[in-house]
Amino acid sequence: MVEEQVILVNEKDEQIGTMAKMEAHEKALLHRAFSVFIFNDNDELLLQQRAASKYHSPLLWTNTCCSHQRVGETNIKAGKRRLFEEMGFVTELKDVLSFIYKAPFDNGLTEHELDHVLVGSFNDNPNINSEEVEAFKWMTLEEVKSDMQKQPELYTEWFKIIFDRFYTHINKAKV
Repeated sequence: MVEEQVILVNEKDEQIGTMAKMEAHEKALLHRAFSVFIFNDNDELLLQQRAASKYHSPLLWTNTCCSHQRVGETNIKAGKRRLFEEMGFVTELKDVLSFIYKAPFDNGLTEHELDHVLVGSFNDNPNINSEEVEAFKWMTLEEVKSDMQKQPELYTEWFKIIFDRFYTHINKAKV
């Protein structure tokens, strides 16, 4: 099986190359990524618990889904692809912001991403892919914020960063 490639970028989100995903994470090189936030009509965010088999952050709670764009793939197309692969549904998404973050992990890998935050809406329960997702739940942003303050160890690093930096923006961007 061919390892997935990530798109290496500069700080202006201009593509400067590609690299195998694991190598990019081992070398902590900046690459393009996206994080999807899905809300329902009750203003609840769909969270996923990452599968136990994930190479980092297993069993931690995070935003609806996230991954990396493929060469030639728009942020929206990538978000819809991965949303279907992980959560079993597709919905309209809008690209609301992007930012750069760097988060090292205990296993020697580092996420160094220019992350595009995509927001959409959905009013049903997902059909999760058990190879990617252990469980899901719907929570209001206030519930997430409160729980994250009490139990930060239960959440992924990138979700905590996004939530801390962009809580107000994401709350206003809900579709």
